[in-house]
Amino acid sequence: MSSRPRRAVRRALTAIVPVTALLTLSACGGGATPAAESKPEAASDSPGLAAASKAMEQYTQRPAKIPVTEPVGKKIPKGKKIDFILCGVQSCKDLADYFTAGAKELGWEVKQIPTQGTPESVQAAYEQAVRDKPDAVVASGFPRAVYAKQLAKLKKAGIPVIQSNADEVVGDGISLLKNGPADVDVQGTMIASWVVSNSGAKADTVYFDLPAYTILKPVRDGFETKYREWCEGCGLDTVDVPITAIGKDMPDRVVSYLRSHPKVTHVVFSLGLLNVGVPAALKTAGINGKRIIVNVGDAQSYQYIESGLTDAAMALNTYETAWIQVDALARHFTGQPMDADQKAELPNMLITKENLPSADGDFPLVEDYQKQFKALWGLS
Repeated sequence: MSSRPRRAVRRALTAIVPVTALLTLSACGGGATPAAESKPEAASDSPGLAAASKAMEQYTQRPAKIPVTEPVGKKIPKGKKIDFILCGVQSCKDLADYFTAGAKELGWEVKQIPTQGTPESVQAAYEQAVRDKPDAVVASGFPRAVYAKQLAKLKKAGIPVIQSNADEVVGDGISLLKNGPADVDVQGTMIASWVVSNSGAKADTVYFDLPAYTILKPVRDGFETKYREWCEGCGLDTVDVPITAIGKDMPDRVVSYLRSHPKVTHVVFSLGLLNVGVPAALKTAGINGKRIIVNVGDAQSYQYIESGLTDAAMALNTYETAWIQVDALARHFTGQPMDADQKAELPNMLITKENLPSADGDFPLVEDYQKQFKALWGLS
């Protein structure tokens, strides 16, 4: 490689993150590596490109099996009552709905408790769960610092608490954690495999991140590590944006950045929500030829991919996560540990126009996941 990597500097579009945005997770600083002076020259047979292409080929395959294979093996009791605490955004509502569908198969009742995403509303929701005295509590996105007092009460009452998509660890009141820090770094590797492969290891990339959600930090770290390994000399700039940009001025921010950095070839968003409205804004601004990939794809992301407005997305395992949570409680209610579910490696999939299962909305990665889980529960 003849080109030199860019010298690291700090860049932030704003230093202001609202107090409510700090609910889910504490803010972390944003790093940036300025654009390279020239495009790196990568041979078509470079080891980095070959490794990235091999990884991408694996990640674009649709998973066929759920990650839990051991049957519960005991009669699962009906009539259990579960409180599911929402986090205030649609992805958490989706997770709750999928969990509710799985719980219904086992004859359980699920009460969804809404929040506005503020510390006060989350604490109030947990206080309600304490008063309800359910058989279990499920939540997503909140670090225990927000609800530590209520968690201690639930632990004392012997009520298991299940978490997902949170910068957390198992133990001290939390019985199961899925899509924690150790689970999500592969998402960054998946995104890097596509960017490097798509560019022929000649990318100049900007990564738009939401530092207020520290669960996304392992994704960014995983991306940067593999990107630099596979795409030596390629440009990389990381831009931190506040949660308040979602649904508001995010498209303007992207347009402004790309106008001042015309050499950028690839745009990465740490959440699919950050890309909403961006393709239209780029077209209006006359900015063409930029390749876009998002982490945590959603229905809008898949519609963009089908229409050619976005190139790729890392699809999150929401359906499978929800039913793994149900499976874990089924084991708990039959006097068994949740180890099989905690150790289970969640499926992931890199979506492009060529392998998009559906553009009509969110979809399970394992097509017949329900049938497979029901078999574990003795329902088929």
